[in-house]
Amino acid sequence: MAASTDVAIKRAEEATDKDVPSVAVENVKKTFGSHVVLDGVSLSVNRGETLAVLGRSGTGKSVLLRLIIGLVSADSGSVRIQGHDIAGLGLDQLGAIRKKMGFLFQHAALYDSLTVSENVAFPLEHHRKDLSPQERAERVRQLLAEVGMEGDLAKMPSDISGGMQKRVGLARALALEPEILLLDEPTAGLDPISSGEIDELILKLQREHRMASIVVTHDLHSARAIANRLALLDQGKVVVEGSFEDLQQSDVGFVKEFLKQS
Repeated sequence: MAASTDVAIKRAEEATDKDVPSVAVENVKKTFGSHVVLDGVSLSVNRGETLAVLGRSGTGKSVLLRLIIGLVSADSGSVRIQGHDIAGLGLDQLGAIRKKMGFLFQHAALYDSLTVSENVAFPLEHHRKDLSPQERAERVRQLLAEVGMEGDLAKMPSDISGGMQKRVGLARALALEPEILLLDEPTAGLDPISSGEIDELILKLQREHRMASIVVTHDLHSARAIANRLALLDQGKVVVEGSFEDLQQSDVGFVKEFLKQS
């Protein structure tokens, strides 16, 4: 009886995983003063899927990520993480949700005073008290090996290139084994070769970890390479969402202009 009950629970959890998006943004509006940043945005992403959010500078892409991680609150609408409306969560509950999310900041945001290995170890030291120092060190080595930086543990952020800093930032974002990965302009400021390497790394990590990923970018080439779906924002609204081919077939003037200039 117990075995059959365990099977039923497992099947119910699997069904829930399939039915409930990892991230669901529904009719979200956000203003700062008189400036409307997001105006009724609805987007969702499932486990194992990558959604790229495109748009010009100042169109609310980064604000959208801050809403998802709970750093700012929506004026209206809802943000649900694995079915939980984060607006109704207490600090402890929100903290537990955030541990399921890895975040790569636009400029990697590494701590200048810490080595590469210390930067990656930082979230483990604060949130994985169950690990011994030896286990943490081994986890750091594994993470840096995943992103091709295992030979640079003792270097300082100032001693490595921008592309290498992004790799370290990705390793740190993966430290707590997140189910959701949020990437803010992962290829910004990189040369074409380094950008391509970061794209390949993101694809590799997706294949191996099957996270739900949202990538905010202005880089259409990168978005096309790594995303299952693309959403284009303009004036706080989703102008078009779908595959790259859907964007190409759109008859909306802004979409045509964006594709032409990208």
